[in-house]
Amino acid sequence: MSDAKMPALFVGHGSPMNAIEDNEFSRAWQEAATQLPTPAAILCISAHWETHRTQVTAMETPRTIHDFYGFPRPLFEKAYPAPGSPGLADRIMRLIQRTTVLPDLSWGLDHGTWSVLCRMYPQADIPVVQLSLDRSLDAPGHYNLGRQLGELRRAGVLVIGSGNLVHNLRLMVWEDTAFDWAAEFDAKVARWILEDDHDSIVHYERHGKPALLSVNSAEHYLPLLYVLGTKEDGEPVSFFAEKIWGGSISMRCVRIG
Repeated sequence: MSDAKMPALFVGHGSPMNAIEDNEFSRAWQEAATQLPTPAAILCISAHWETHRTQVTAMETPRTIHDFYGFPRPLFEKAYPAPGSPGLADRIMRLIQRTTVLPDLSWGLDHGTWSVLCRMYPQADIPVVQLSLDRSLDAPGHYNLGRQLGELRRAGVLVIGSGNLVHNLRLMVWEDTAFDWAAEFDAKVARWILEDDHDSIVHYERHGKPALLSVNSAEHYLPLLYVLGTKEDGEPVSFFAEKIWGGSISMRCVRIG
């Protein structure tokens, strides 16, 4: 096995419209892809696939899921026909030892995955699998699953967590602005990432009202824990697309390695 190791990414995906709009976020994702080695395959942990047990897509040809409403027709017509990888799914099921991972043949690629990948890899020629978020696990449980996935990076697998570090749709406004509490929590997590203070990130609920407002439903935050879990000591960390939009949506993206 090669000693070369793929980076791992957390992508703040925001609105599905980033899949078809040319903007600062879609351009940042495109640029990030140019700085990466070509992956052998991609494993994405998306905020938009929650299950009661951990599952991994295991079909040959995953469908494009349009799991949203109220957007323009061109977004619903967008497809991302990337192949699946039953072989990678099988490897993940064997690799994760602390819980049973079940194969899934019905889900596909939701917009947390394809809205990002269609900008990063528009040819859709790299195999993609998704790992679900088991909502019976607590935050340390999700982080520990990420720890078990780290070795995939040495096999050429690009691990991507897709969500938003700050995500509160109930308080969102359609303006280019940032609420003070959102900016405060985003900055704290960025500092903890740089300091390798993963305990503070995993136990976000200890950090007061800004944290509870920012992670009011954890599904967009949890993919970050998987990506951080793959990190080894001494690996560099950097950020891209560092912006809060709509008052309460952090578009911060993280690169490890």
